[in-house]
Amino acid sequence: MIKDQCFLVDDDDNILGQASKQYCHLVQENGNIPLHRAFSVFLFNKKGDLLLQKRSSDKITYPDCYTNSCCSHPLGNFAGEEEEGDAIGIKKAAQRRLNYELGIATDSIPLDIMHYITRVHYKDEGNGKYGEHELDYVIFIQQDVQLKPNPNEISEISFVPKNEFDNFVPTLTGQWTPWFALIVKHRLKFWWDNLNKLEEIKDHKKILRFKN
Repeated sequence: MIKDQCFLVDDDDNILGQASKQYCHLVQENGNIPLHRAFSVFLFNKKGDLLLQKRSSDKITYPDCYTNSCCSHPLGNFAGEEEEGDAIGIKKAAQRRLNYELGIATDSIPLDIMHYITRVHYKDEGNGKYGEHELDYVIFIQQDVQLKPNPNEISEISFVPKNEFDNFVPTLTGQWTPWFALIVKHRLKFWWDNLNKLEEIKDHKKILRFKN
């Protein structure tokens, strides 16, 4: 949390500098949380089923919460993760993190199969000490991959078919992460319905400003 350097941004996603991951998630006395870049990966298998995960109890932010396939941040610690054209830096960070969290070999998820859909701006104060205020890049991937989840990061995984999602949700025994809950509420069904034509629905100009 102290070593990793996230990218601080303004409301229009311009990089302002870097700060530790810990600082970027601390809820300040006035309720502010530094706005920083992040990404959310939605990984589908070739059948179109979505991989969901439950975050480990050891996570500092949102432990034991269900969420999308992989969520993290581009970091200044890794060369190239600040690159912006077609979100190439975000894709490099996602590739790195998918390997770390889910054990996915990086050569099985080349950058050119990652679809950058749009950006989402949201804020959540979490447990009052650590929260989120992110400009979150949404990345879709459809690929059959070998998985070996990192138990320090993930306690459960499940591939869920689209037509079973609504019935699957009530069976979950924990809360959702706030970013996943907002995406489910506002956009997931539309994106999932268009999984085979993602290039037609992507929107790189607009930043979606989600509130509960």
